[in-house]
Amino acid sequence: MENPNENLSPEELEQRKEEMKLFYDQSVPYLESQLKYEQLLTDVEEARFKRANFQYQWQMLMAQTQMAEEEGNDTPKQAPKTSTTTKKTKLKRR
Repeated sequence: MENPNENLSPEELEQRKEEMKLFYDQSVPYLESQLKYEQLLTDVEEARFKRANFQYQWQMLMAQTQMAEEEGNDTPKQAPKTSTTTKKTKLKRR
């Protein structure tokens, strides 16, 4: 395939370069806006992921706690029988 720039005169080539530079210079503000938009969108997605992850971890913790409580209710826990075991009582204030 033939390169279209090969058939241009030096003046035409310089004009083409200037047109390209002008195009890119005019496009920069739009690209900066797009970059800011994409960065904000990424921040939002990261925050959503973190929130969902925390919710999942909380649900797992609650499920484990509930399972431990249910297992504890089926078989009462007893303190080990040793000579150093003592009962502590709490006094109620009135």
